[in-house]
Amino acid sequence: MQDISKPGLLRRIAVLAGTALVIALAAAAVATGSSALAKRVDTAPAPDPAARASVAVSPVRFDESYDTTRRFLGQIEAAADAVLSFELSGRLADLTVDEGEHVAKGDVIARLDTALLEAERRRLLASQDATRAQLTFAVTRFARAEQLRGEGFSSQETLDQARATRDELQSRIAEIEAALATVAINIEKSVLRAPFDGRVGARDVEISETVSPGQKILTLIEQGAPSVRVGLPLDVGADKLRDVSIELDGQRFGATLRQLRPDIDPTTRTRTALFALDTDRVLSIGQTVSLLVETEVAARGAWIALDALQQGSGSIWTVLVVDDGIVRNAAVEILFQQSDRAFVQGSFANGAQLIVTGAHRVVPGQRVDILDGGA
Repeated sequence: MQDISKPGLLRRIAVLAGTALVIALAAAAVATGSSALAKRVDTAPAPDPAARASVAVSPVRFDESYDTTRRFLGQIEAAADAVLSFELSGRLADLTVDEGEHVAKGDVIARLDTALLEAERRRLLASQDATRAQLTFAVTRFARAEQLRGEGFSSQETLDQARATRDELQSRIAEIEAALATVAINIEKSVLRAPFDGRVGARDVEISETVSPGQKILTLIEQGAPSVRVGLPLDVGADKLRDVSIELDGQRFGATLRQLRPDIDPTTRTRTALFALDTDRVLSIGQTVSLLVETEVAARGAWIALDALQQGSGSIWTVLVVDDGIVRNAAVEILFQQSDRAFVQGSFANGAQLIVTGAHRVVPGQRVDILDGGA
């Protein structure tokens, strides 16, 4: 064991004593500072309590139903349109109208070449004249044969032959007259006329083409009030179509139901409705429009502003209500939504004070003041 000398021991004692003194002085300083801070805190004035948030509220009012607008696509169509064609075949000799032109009822639209028909008419007229001359002779001959038979100078056979010749020529003249009538009808049918006032649509042929019976020449569109054709589901009956409107290019026009067909389209399972559009505006045939049908839906709920809705957990929406000055959460279900409000059902009673302004500044459980004018 190492022998510690007396001077070394004294030095160690002196170091330990100095360290203890420093610790004691530090502890005394901390105690003195803490006491001084405590006294200053006790003498400082207490801060004012935080002011309550102020919110605007509106009482919730329940309704038993809400109105919604159902929208169905439709198309503008002419009051009448016709595909015009000839009943006969032939070469197209003249086409007097162009696409887009206005025509009046009875105006000539197109003609077929009738040269062959005219030649046939002249041949029949010549044959008619020759047959009439023969008939004149046959009538005279029959009269003479009848006279001679009465005087006993002619046989019964000669009289019968004269009568047969006369009757044959009379029948031949009737046949020629019928053929002339047929030629006249065909000449008339070689001229295509407008069946009503309208405008020319698509034209499918040109002059000098050879056309066949029933081949499309052009489409004529009537210029009367157009109709709107809409396919409607079976749950939309005539009673729901009394007060409807048509939306066209962002504008709404009144519409009147003309017909609701009883048959069902086998593809779309809809019924066709035709509406008269109340407007003097010139409409484009084939343009797409929307039929707006106002429908009342039976459901108990309340209208609230969209600004009052808050996204809750998951897909749940909530609103804030004030109950005895305290903010409460209420869950809601959105039944119908418009651009600025929604019809909802929720966990609140009729007359509940719904926060409509300042909801972003408060949280559930917070006490609030209601602004003047609130319920």
